[in-house]
Amino acid sequence: QVQLVESGGGLVQAGGSLRLSCAASGRTVSRYGMGWFRQAPGKERKFVAAISWSGSTTYYADSVKGRFTISRDNAKNTVYLQMNSLNPEDTAVYYCAASKYLYSNSDTNDYDYWGQGTQVTVSS
Repeated sequence: QVQLVESGGGLVQAGGSLRLSCAASGRTVSRYGMGWFRQAPGKERKFVAAISWSGSTTYYADSVKGRFTISRDNAKNTVYLQMNSLNPEDTAVYYCAASKYLYSNSDTNDYDYWGQGTQVTVSS
């Protein structure tokens, strides 16, 4: 089993930045693809970014491309999401997820483990 715990969320003004962290425990996730998703109130969970097991390949939703950066530190069993140029449309609960596929993607069905989420609120 893999436990994922997100942190780093909060309230930020439009144009600001936040860095989310996802700490894994239970077993190493160095052989897992990892992803970030978000869910706004009343809306379905949507893909944000994914990173391959080695970190060599990344994949972003069009809405965050150029503003968000996903990275990982396998030695620390942690995945990050650097979010810049935030706008109110980025307000959501952000979830970290782990996939047994080495190269994960945007499909929630490909992910096996999920964190509890961290709230990000961007004020205008």
